[in-house]
Amino acid sequence: MEAKANGLNGEYSGRLIDGPTNPMVTPLLTDQYQFTMAYAYWKAGKHQERAVFDLYFRKNPFRGEYTVFAGLEECIRFIANFKFTEEEIDFLRQTLPSSCEDRFFDYLRGIDCSDVEVYAVPEGSVVFPKVPLLRVEGPIAVVQLLETPFVNLINYASLVTTNAARHRFVAGKSKILLEFGLRRAQGPDGGIGASKYCYIGGFDATSNVAAGRLFGIPLRGTHSHAFVSSFMSPDEIIDKSLLSSDGSSTCEDFVSLAQTWLSKIQWSNPLRGIFGETNQSELAAFTSYALAFPNHFLALVDTYDVVRSGIPNFCAVALALNDLGYKAAGIRLDSGDLAYLSSEARKFFRTIEKEFGVPGFGKMIITASNDLNEETLDALNKQGHDVDAFGIGTYLVTCYAQAALGVVFKLVEINNQPRIKLSEDVSKVSIPCKKRSYRLYGRESYPLVDIMTGENEPPPKVGERILCRHPFNESKRAYVVPQRVEELLKCYWPGTSGKEREILPSLKDIRERCIKQLEQMRPDHMRRLNPTPYKVSVSAKLYDFIHFLWLNEAPVGELQ
Repeated sequence: MEAKANGLNGEYSGRLIDGPTNPMVTPLLTDQYQFTMAYAYWKAGKHQERAVFDLYFRKNPFRGEYTVFAGLEECIRFIANFKFTEEEIDFLRQTLPSSCEDRFFDYLRGIDCSDVEVYAVPEGSVVFPKVPLLRVEGPIAVVQLLETPFVNLINYASLVTTNAARHRFVAGKSKILLEFGLRRAQGPDGGIGASKYCYIGGFDATSNVAAGRLFGIPLRGTHSHAFVSSFMSPDEIIDKSLLSSDGSSTCEDFVSLAQTWLSKIQWSNPLRGIFGETNQSELAAFTSYALAFPNHFLALVDTYDVVRSGIPNFCAVALALNDLGYKAAGIRLDSGDLAYLSSEARKFFRTIEKEFGVPGFGKMIITASNDLNEETLDALNKQGHDVDAFGIGTYLVTCYAQAALGVVFKLVEINNQPRIKLSEDVSKVSIPCKKRSYRLYGRESYPLVDIMTGENEPPPKVGERILCRHPFNESKRAYVVPQRVEELLKCYWPGTSGKEREILPSLKDIRERCIKQLEQMRPDHMRRLNPTPYKVSVSAKLYDFIHFLWLNEAPVGELQ
């Protein structure tokens, strides 16, 4: 099948767009009712009617007041390659009620997303409830088929990116954050997605090798307790030689060199009496690992006893490496009182540096893991610690504190006629019609408010006072004189509109956007406890229209 210039088969303006990262993301990755609705639209002759849907969420996650938008690239990859295969058509024919006419399946066979338009907030942006993340326009039956996959691709992506950003905020800019969640993630796709979106949210590296290959995310990892406990004694090490870092000489017995250093440490005046005999099988494991990776020696030191065995054994091997011109990377703590143990390790390292004249030894990297989460990081900060890097897994990638973001996809216009979804719960009332969204900035360059306007309203202007109204609360309103105005929705898939399409940025660019936008936010919006809600508003004209349509569409009761 030939690719068309309008986007079929992933090509647009001569640039090929790859399919979704996960091959399971196909037109069948949707809910059954999307197909039954599509058939009903087709049967009624409504399937080609032009519809506008907004994708947004109603409440920020994790009891916070901000969200980071992610998943856009996967949505564009999906629609760029949207096409039913014959096998999928056959499956639908068997699955849908037998009353569905054959011509409907011919219709499905011929559809793609060439007549669909997608406008979106750039991926990696800080976003807020009610403001559309995506506006999707096109034939109603086709756009309806996009609802479930779009919600699926954005819900978890935005949730885990926000979770990562919150962990970064608590940890601080100077700490290294490592995503270690693959083994605890919800399946392979949850693991791959978590690695990608945690990187966007501010994490520095991942242990997930597949994600490293797919997305170019830096990889980090050392060894587990199994490696340490697999050794019984130093006698198991067969090849004991190690070439110096500059290649000028060879240490024929690196094992004995490490043991010599352990003895020196044990009997040095500042460290005498701190520890006795260390676990020799642990020393053997560290020595063996150092022989394998002399330039990247990072040891897990809590298999037996951190202070009495792990740290002294590590220091002995690190000093032996130092004799040969190598520099050890550091240690990892995976249990116990991380604040106390990291402080004790730092003291030990500084003593070694001073006692044996090894520059930089006192600044050895200390990594901590062991079911860390936001609360743990916050508690460590309050206690005081000497951890340089955090490896975070379960609570990060599973979004343990909140299961889902609650993204919704609502019809706001059909055939140029605005539509509204009403509810007894005001928070579930949709904001009708095709809209434009803007972020207004104040004098200190902080975002002040997001405002939605009707599509044909004049945009807010710098220096001109504009009335911003709460969409549903009459008393909540404020005048704003913006110092900068940013339009939020940009065209990422123009369909047949002829509009210029935004190029999908690299993962690194998305990550930089996320970090930059988070830094622009006012601190009181970002704090963990009782953050100030960010204001989301509508123009006065849109406010009046919402309430006119609300009154017009709501049934009038009758009292008897």
